[in-house]
Amino acid sequence: MKNKILIAITFLSVCYANAQSYFGYLNDNYSGVHSVINNPANIVDSRFRSDINIASVSGLLTNDYYGAKFGDLFKSDYDFERDGKQYPTDSNNFLINVDVLGPSFMFNLNKTSSLALFTRARSITHLSNISGQALNDIQEDINENYHVSNQNFSIAANAWAEFGVSYARILMDKGQHFLKGGLSAKYLYGGFTGYAKANNINIDYNYTGDPNTSTTSSSGYLESGNITSLDDFDDPTENTGSGFGADLGFTYEFRPDYSNYQYTNKEGGKSYHKDQNKYKLKLGVSITDIGSIKYKDAIINTYNVNTSYTDAEYDADPSFDNLYTKLSETKSVKFKLPTAVHLNADWRMNKRFYLNLNTDFSVVAAEDKNSSYINNNVSLTPRYEVKWLGLYVPISYLEYSGLQAGFGFRAGPLFVGSGSIVSAMLSETQALDVHLGLKIPIYHSKIKDIDFDGINDTDDNCPDVAGPVENKGCPWGDEDNDGLTDNLDKCPKEFGPTENNGCPWTDKDGDTVLDKDDTCPDVVGAVENKGCPWGDEDKDGVTDNLDNCPTLFGEKDNNGCPYTDKDGDKVLDKDDKCPDVVGTIENYGCPVIDTKVIKKLNDYSKSVLFDSGKATVKADSYANLDSMVAIMKEYEATNFSIEGYTDNVGNPEKNLELSAERALAIKTYLISKGISENRLSSQGFGAAKPIASNKTTAGKSANRRVEIKVVQ
Repeated sequence: MKNKILIAITFLSVCYANAQSYFGYLNDNYSGVHSVINNPANIVDSRFRSDINIASVSGLLTNDYYGAKFGDLFKSDYDFERDGKQYPTDSNNFLINVDVLGPSFMFNLNKTSSLALFTRARSITHLSNISGQALNDIQEDINENYHVSNQNFSIAANAWAEFGVSYARILMDKGQHFLKGGLSAKYLYGGFTGYAKANNINIDYNYTGDPNTSTTSSSGYLESGNITSLDDFDDPTENTGSGFGADLGFTYEFRPDYSNYQYTNKEGGKSYHKDQNKYKLKLGVSITDIGSIKYKDAIINTYNVNTSYTDAEYDADPSFDNLYTKLSETKSVKFKLPTAVHLNADWRMNKRFYLNLNTDFSVVAAEDKNSSYINNNVSLTPRYEVKWLGLYVPISYLEYSGLQAGFGFRAGPLFVGSGSIVSAMLSETQALDVHLGLKIPIYHSKIKDIDFDGINDTDDNCPDVAGPVENKGCPWGDEDNDGLTDNLDKCPKEFGPTENNGCPWTDKDGDTVLDKDDTCPDVVGAVENKGCPWGDEDKDGVTDNLDNCPTLFGEKDNNGCPYTDKDGDKVLDKDDKCPDVVGTIENYGCPVIDTKVIKKLNDYSKSVLFDSGKATVKADSYANLDSMVAIMKEYEATNFSIEGYTDNVGNPEKNLELSAERALAIKTYLISKGISENRLSSQGFGAAKPIASNKTTAGKSANRRVEIKVVQ
């Protein structure tokens, strides 16, 4: 006989399930309209002008109870219950999901925004927290006693359709940093819903071989939504519901080499090559399936299952109302969408090879009644990607099924893949999935511009080297090698500094001061006066830079200053030999020396005594010599002759020599005291020119003399 509660559980244990749709494919930059499934932001700045999905489907089995090899499933004598390996625990789990993307398409509204319209059919069924030992004990036909205790499992099956629109736009474009966001709004049409939630259910089955005496005893509570018995769980009571849902996502791209993908557009601005991926690292975050579906006509019943019945009674009427005591009944069932958070990182290793890390986290708890959820997973997917071909190898860790490896490819309009096929073929697996689809991709055309300068190669005079439109695609040269390109150089053939727009500095007036530094560039001037000519303020013919008296009219030979007459004797200082003493014009501005002064000089000179027979002056005579110095300094314009004489005693030649030496001695002393040598002369005459008789002693004494005379 059958136990109807656990038979339904056994039915669900072999169902297919899905934790994530299109494993490995959605991260491809050429997934197009499919990218709205995980992150609606991805449709903007894509590699498509438009992408049209004809039909595609994805399904995945994952559970933690059964395991099998992929090849064994195709054996004619393979029995899943008998040959499949079982992993019973106190809490086993199963999921089933089918995801069909119907006719859908995306297109660009403008340079910064895109739109997608999509249709989608989905079905999710799950069994959560069921005793694996109980499943192991129960077969299709039960011919022995068994006991199940303290079960709190939940079962849910939902199918619905989505009619959605996605809008995405670029939120930030700052060269290296690029951000886009997207939102999907969905109208939900509920096809069917059904769930059962067990609370501390215990079952004892006593098998006797006779339907009338084989009995089932149970206790606990059961809540069911839109189903009358577990026998019809795979086909819940027909009714429909409706609701609304939403997806929200953002994608950031790090573009360190963004300038390599820019070109000059027709308007002269900067645009990106739309047919190329520009990022080094792409990060995405999204939350999907926000919303719910309400079934207004569905019924929720709560039952007390503390009862006992025979197999014959069950076969006559297996409904919950017949077998159990109904505690409450309410109308309307609300089904919450399988809300999930997705995190994605895509590393572009080089032009064609990528490495993707993706994580999916369920926001809905398995314990929630009538819940639909994805099981958490992490996947690492290396892939090869070009416009018409993509190859990807997803390696994933699923919450229930563990580590899985798969393979998939995209070839133009066709894509086929599986996130678990490699694991299933190599070893026993607890997950199996497949996805495939057919679409019409309309790619952005590649600009035929090898050097990325925005000019079609057929019109580019330098197709291998980037250059501006104004120079027909060639880089600007620097003919004169002055560091300023010819388009900016006003003198492209002459070497010149950048600050003068590439032209050499000139000197129009030829005064050796460059015009950039010349305050008077049109007039010859002096370097010291910043290229301007010196002025002559007093108009005396001496320029101010040379004029010691620039504000007084003066003489050129006096450095522009007027001549002075300090002593006021009407002899200008330049001609006045005694500028500080009043003199006469006839004596060159010096006072005229009179006979009294000359007599005084001679009186002093006669008082000068010499050592006997020598030319050395005695010390007692220095005072007289100093008096002579004072007089001579007073008459600075007067020149003097110093004459020496002797008597006639002795050798005339020696007397002549001695007289000359004594005159010279006095001259030397006067010079040492500041009298100019030019004013003095000395001469010896010996015994010549006596002034008295040499026959007397007095006469001889008078003849031995030194006389001072004025030289006119």
